[in-house]
Amino acid sequence: MEREKITLTGAPETMLATLYGRALDSRSPRSLLHDDEALKAVQRIDYDFRRARMSSMSAAQVVLRAKQLDDWTEQFITRNPGATVLHLACGLDTRVHRLAPPPTVRWIDVDFPEVIELRNRLLPDPGGDYRTIGTSVTEEGWVEQLPVDRPTVAVFEGLAMYLREEDGRRLIRRITEHFPGGEMLFDVFGAFGIRMQLLIPVVRNAHAKLYWGVDDPQEIESLHEGVKCLEALRIHELKAIDRLSASNRCWARVVGRTPRMRNAWRMLRFRF
Repeated sequence: MEREKITLTGAPETMLATLYGRALDSRSPRSLLHDDEALKAVQRIDYDFRRARMSSMSAAQVVLRAKQLDDWTEQFITRNPGATVLHLACGLDTRVHRLAPPPTVRWIDVDFPEVIELRNRLLPDPGGDYRTIGTSVTEEGWVEQLPVDRPTVAVFEGLAMYLREEDGRRLIRRITEHFPGGEMLFDVFGAFGIRMQLLIPVVRNAHAKLYWGVDDPQEIESLHEGVKCLEALRIHELKAIDRLSASNRCWARVVGRTPRMRNAWRMLRFRF
C-alpha cells in the first residue's frame, strides 16, 4: 500500500491525533464510533503517531466528544431531513461517513485548501449531496456565499479553543446572521482549560496554542438575538460515558466533579 507522507505542525497537526484516537476506538471491542474509515486512513499515513501521546484517557475524550456531536447532528437531521450540515474545520474527521446522511441532506465540509486536498486523497467520496470548501473558517465572504434555503446545523469540533476570541465571536455572528435558523454544536475550553494547555500532550507536542476560553454559555447567547443554549454538558454528563472502560469512567467522573476542572471542557448545543 502506498502511504501518504504528512508533515504538519501547530493546530493542523492535532487533527492527526484525533484521527488516531478514533482509529484506536475502532479496534476496541467496546468501540463507540466503529470508525473504520479512520482506521483505514491511519494505515495509509506515513507519520509517527507516537507523537500524539494518545493515552487511553485522551482517546476516550476524543471519542466521547465525537459521539456526542454525532448524536446531536443525527438528531437534527432526523428532525430536518432536508437540512444543510455545515462541518467547520473538518480536518480528517469521518463524520459524514459515520452518519451516512440521506441524499436529501446537503453536507458541506470546510477546512484549509491543503487539508481538503488531503481529505480527498485519504478518504472515500461519501456520495450524496456532498461538497467541500477550501478556506480558513475565519476568512471573510465564504459563509455569505452559502444558500439559506434549509435549516442548518453548524458543527465544529476542536475548533473554538484554537481561535482568538474576536475571530470566534465573529464566526458565530456570521453563521447566526446569515442562516435563518438552525443549531450550532461545538466544544469549548473554559479559562482554566486554556491556562492548563501545556499539560495537554496533543497541544504541547504539536506546538499548537489555545486562545479562546468560554466559561458561561450566555457569552455565546449574547452574540446574536435569538441564540439559546439548549445543552451544556460536562464530561461526566455525556451519555456515552457508561460505555467506557471502568478506569476511564472513573477518570471522567472525577474530572467532571472536581470544582476547578469541571468546566475546563464542555459540549455546547445552541439553537438560533
